[in-house]
Amino acid sequence: MTTGAAPLEQRLKAQAYGLGFDLAGIATLGPVGTASAFDAWLAAGHAGEMTWLAKHADLRADTTRPEPGMRSALVVALDYGGKQPPGPVARYARGADYHRLMWDRLDAVGTWLADEIGARSRAYVDTGPVLERDLARKAGLGWFGKNTMLINPERGSFFFLGALFTDAALAPDAPFDADRCGTCTRCLEACPTGAFVAPHVLDANRCISYLTIEHRSEIPAAMRPLVGDAIYGCDICQDVCPWNVSFARDLAEPAFASRAFVAHKDAPTLARDLLALDDDAYRAAFKGSPMKRAKLPGLKRNASVVLANGGTAG
Repeated sequence: MTTGAAPLEQRLKAQAYGLGFDLAGIATLGPVGTASAFDAWLAAGHAGEMTWLAKHADLRADTTRPEPGMRSALVVALDYGGKQPPGPVARYARGADYHRLMWDRLDAVGTWLADEIGARSRAYVDTGPVLERDLARKAGLGWFGKNTMLINPERGSFFFLGALFTDAALAPDAPFDADRCGTCTRCLEACPTGAFVAPHVLDANRCISYLTIEHRSEIPAAMRPLVGDAIYGCDICQDVCPWNVSFARDLAEPAFASRAFVAHKDAPTLARDLLALDDDAYRAAFKGSPMKRAKLPGLKRNASVVLANGGTAG
């Protein structure tokens, strides 16, 4: 480092901001404070059919284990526009898949770090046995809301998280130790399905996002009316959060703008359009979309539920 240059940590975060990330912080890798709570959540059956979450508990318990030799993490957030109007598709899923976009940007930061100091790095975005939310709190990006989302006091919670692990020993930022939810329970009360069995505890089996995305079998009959007009995901617990009401941002990342197939459609219109798709049309309409996670049969299942719930206008 040349004399007078800014500290490496400051320059590293500047690289992240320069590539479009909205938040950046640094954490030292090591034991994960929420690992035991996550294991208890799994043991209670709250993960539903997401059996893969139970794998690699030993790696998940300590962030130095997934990639040997790593010592620090740059943790980033990328906003997906909480001020967009609500609709039958959750805001995060209306545009391009965030995984590839964030991986590429984190890899670019890793390349810069390698050029600067010869450090090795690896990007994680919903990949590997890593509890990114825990790392983000440790890196000072926010606190855990009662709806389980990470909330930042200046941006709310409408953002993705990712992390760049590195073998460089970086000075960490102060963790976000405060809980600024106070006595507010709006998110818990607003959930149509009663998915929050306690503050900070979500039962995925009752969560609309889980039921319309990760749940592969038929949606239980008792839950179908509660799904309402949700075709993919749900933003209700975020929409009512006072931190989002006050601080959610306009969409700034062009990649997350709604794709043509879902843009400006109400629930019944989108449901009927989905039911009319064949495999080829589906692949063309949803190339590079996070909505492919549910696959065409899942989307058609959701569309049928929405129409059965009374969505006939449009």
